[in-house]
Amino acid sequence: MSALLFEGSDWSFETIQRIHDRVEEVALGEMKLEVYPNQIEVITAEQMLDAYAGSGMPIYYGHWSFGKRFVQHEGHYRKGHTDLAYELVINSSPCISYIMEGNSALMQTLVIAHAAFGHNHFFRNNQLFRDWTDAAGILDYLQFARAYIAQCEETYGERNVERLLDAAHALMSHGVHRSPRRRRIDFKTEQARAEQRRAHDELVYNELWETLPGGAPKTVIRTPQERLSELLELPQENILYFLEKTAPRLAPWQRELLRIVRLLGQYFQPQRQTKVMNEGTATYVHYKIMNRLHEAGNITDGAFLEFLTSHTNVVFQPPFDDRRFSSINPYALGFAMMQDLERICVSPTDEDRAWFPDLAGCNDPVNGLKDIWANYRDESFIAQYLSPRVMRDWRMFHLVDDPAEPTLRVEAIHDERGYRRIRRALAREYDIGHADPQIEVVAVDLAGDRRLMLQHSVRDGRLLASREASEVLGYLADLWGYPVLLREVDEHGNGLREHTAEPRVRDHQGFQSTTP
Repeated sequence: MSALLFEGSDWSFETIQRIHDRVEEVALGEMKLEVYPNQIEVITAEQMLDAYAGSGMPIYYGHWSFGKRFVQHEGHYRKGHTDLAYELVINSSPCISYIMEGNSALMQTLVIAHAAFGHNHFFRNNQLFRDWTDAAGILDYLQFARAYIAQCEETYGERNVERLLDAAHALMSHGVHRSPRRRRIDFKTEQARAEQRRAHDELVYNELWETLPGGAPKTVIRTPQERLSELLELPQENILYFLEKTAPRLAPWQRELLRIVRLLGQYFQPQRQTKVMNEGTATYVHYKIMNRLHEAGNITDGAFLEFLTSHTNVVFQPPFDDRRFSSINPYALGFAMMQDLERICVSPTDEDRAWFPDLAGCNDPVNGLKDIWANYRDESFIAQYLSPRVMRDWRMFHLVDDPAEPTLRVEAIHDERGYRRIRRALAREYDIGHADPQIEVVAVDLAGDRRLMLQHSVRDGRLLASREASEVLGYLADLWGYPVLLREVDEHGNGLREHTAEPRVRDHQGFQSTTP
């Protein structure tokens, strides 16, 4: 009986099953990967475009921005400006991998190895995903979210729901907890709790808002400022969380919609922090599996050449002076580092032993890599494991463009001190805490006009873009229901610039809007 999994480019569902089973043998039996159960679904180009529009999720609530995204992707695809991905994979249990019906049999093999086993292993084992995501509950929660939002549209009107989602989406990147001080999201529990939440009658709310001006005279502030900050959990970086719990004029259904957007934003946060590692892991896994299949006679030489062509395109990194260069290719950097770590484990040099004493010469690259895949994110992975060999191969250097100086300055070259500077500088580029503006809610003026006050701690002199800041602050004022002030301060606390926003015209649903 032939060991070949397929001949030619055509495939059937029986072929897909045969491919999956053989890839699984290599991934689980030889590489000892640990994965969620797999669910493979074949989709059309239009379904792939639809998945793009919904952040790659199989179930999502409706919003006009998703339709806009679909039209943009479709227009570029139809004109030949961009290609579609060969696959999409969902961090869920079972792990859902979408494969394109137009793929050849070889490409189906490649994407199953890449997504159903490479990404799948990373989703299940990386500590960031284990801390922050609930793979078993996400699909049920998405189903609940879609049904709940559809019900709100029927009850309160599509336009009112759309306005609130517009505001929530504008603040989505500021609706996440960046440190694991909170429990891991359990989406099944969240769904059950959502049915029980009604009016916002908690102690925090009552103690705060019964002191507002109006009504019977009362003591304006009954507790010290420290108690007020404690009740409000200030300073608070998660702005959507703060609004959900504290905004005085939001109805219960509006708080629930903020919670839905916030929890889904938190679900996607680990993917932002592990792009290089996630894609590097999946690319390394598919490379090892495809080579093993070729060695075992499961794919022909011609199919293997097709694989090498596709793989080379995936890990291609244009040089900095190439017109195609836009940034570092995460597939290329991740794969290069994974391969280099394998080399260090098996055939280390004296330089490797000096830089990586715990890894060099261990002769167990798979377990060494599995430990790294489980315990690092992009920033720490690069800071710890970017080797001098990779920096030389990639011709990396650190160039400083200081606007206060008339010329560019080469900050680091290929010597020991330079390697460490380059590594630190590159790792910082993948630190979302450095890339994203640090904006926190710092105070609420309960004794005056109920103004909400925020602070942006400016790094490296990078102020917010005025137009975008004004637009997003307007959405924040709409949700808060009262004026909002955002101060930008330097590292010494000195004020640099201020932005203000007033809530727009109120409608009968208690939400602010510029239009009736």
